[in-house]
Amino acid sequence: MIDSTAQSKPHRANDGPVRYTVRTFSPLFSAADRMSKPADPPRPAIALPPRGAALLLAVGPAIVWCAEYIGSGEVILATRTGAVLGSGVLWAVFIGVFLKYLIGLAGGWYTVATGESMIDLFGRLPGPKNAFVWVVFFVQLVASIFAIGSIASSAGVFIAELTPIPAYLAGWMVTLFAVTIAWIGEFRMMKFVMAALISLTLVGVVVIAVQVMPPLGELLAGLVPKVPAVPDWAVAQKANPNGWSEVLPLLGWGAGGFASQVWYTYWVMGAGYGAAAGNRQGKPADEALLKTLNSEDAQRIAGWRRLVTFDATSAMVVGIAVTSGFLLAGAGVLGANEVAPEGTKVAFTLASLFGSQWGSTGATLFLVGGAAALVSTQLAQVAGWPYLLDDCVRLCLPKTVAAWSPITRRRAWLVFYLIASMAIVYRLGYNPVALVQFAATLEGLVLTPLQALAMIVGLYWILPKLYQPEVGAQLRPGPFIGVGLVVCFLFFTAAVVMSLVIAMK
Repeated sequence: MIDSTAQSKPHRANDGPVRYTVRTFSPLFSAADRMSKPADPPRPAIALPPRGAALLLAVGPAIVWCAEYIGSGEVILATRTGAVLGSGVLWAVFIGVFLKYLIGLAGGWYTVATGESMIDLFGRLPGPKNAFVWVVFFVQLVASIFAIGSIASSAGVFIAELTPIPAYLAGWMVTLFAVTIAWIGEFRMMKFVMAALISLTLVGVVVIAVQVMPPLGELLAGLVPKVPAVPDWAVAQKANPNGWSEVLPLLGWGAGGFASQVWYTYWVMGAGYGAAAGNRQGKPADEALLKTLNSEDAQRIAGWRRLVTFDATSAMVVGIAVTSGFLLAGAGVLGANEVAPEGTKVAFTLASLFGSQWGSTGATLFLVGGAAALVSTQLAQVAGWPYLLDDCVRLCLPKTVAAWSPITRRRAWLVFYLIASMAIVYRLGYNPVALVQFAATLEGLVLTPLQALAMIVGLYWILPKLYQPEVGAQLRPGPFIGVGLVVCFLFFTAAVVMSLVIAMK
């Protein structure tokens, strides 16, 4: 007897990753024959997750994720924070990256189990329909314009120090390059480009950080949460006397902001993990299919969750290492020379100081690492925000966008960002530090505590209800990630309050 639910071989859609589909065949036997033979058990709808050494080959979203969030928050903010406050705030790097990792991990778990993005989860939250999605849309629209513009401006400054290209033109070229890659929309291409850029970043910053590494005792002391006093020389250079004014933006954009954790769910979709197999971007969960999943499917989803954990943890480790490297480089080079540069002086001052101490090779290594980090961030931002905003519009204004295909809508966002970025670089590109700090506070701090709260509701109340009760119980996470998300909510809520208090003084 032919299995009526035989699983087909994987096939590739024209604009998406590998997808496993279930194809139904017409039976060749009569009804009497079928009644006389026992029915074959249904096959699992979820593909087997990789195990053992295959986990290493399956890592992909982490490469894009850490290459995206290692950008201006590290190159600009971590370097400047290290210059002003030294290695005494190393704890902020570890805590900030780890807490953001928990939110991204929760999003990845949700996506492999449901096949939908974090934005679709926000649309399922209790209360007025899509209320939080509307908030996300307006905040992210403003933040994305300034963030993409600030990264283009910052990258242009670094590239201008390496080449004869003017800073504004280099910034335009960076965004145009990012738009071109995103326009093609191929996840594997993004993965390879990001891997190359993050490798350049690692080499550049690690070599320099090792040169200025403080004693072990000083490093360990920096892991104890405290905010050192802002030195008089930094205050004389217009630094805020309140050290939290330097630490909070780093926490806001260290390991990326709110959007970075949303984007990770898109990278998981692009890789085709678990229930996200196939061209799932821009689509809600297939609730009818989820209701049919059985215990074996749940076990396979648990296996995909382990892969996401391995993948996301890899991104966290790289993120902590690189961010710490930039902070230590700022402390050991800029701080040692009592310099807290702003605006276009960031790249110029770093290049001059590195060149004076280690020759042209030292200066070039840092600038190449910084430029690579900024370019990779711009690529992920330009690729990620069209998905995020398109999902918001799809949920909030479904009739308005129904006539446009998803790819057309996303490409329209790409054109919008290209124009907006060029305008910001040309008009405001003289002060990337101010732009980065503004975007970090708006996008990284304000929405992050709400995001952590939404993930608690999503994982523990919404997700289990999408399945049969026994399957939902299997997929309901344990307490560890829930407790971590509660800590995220409390920590970033306190950070927002502190930012408001500083701003009011």
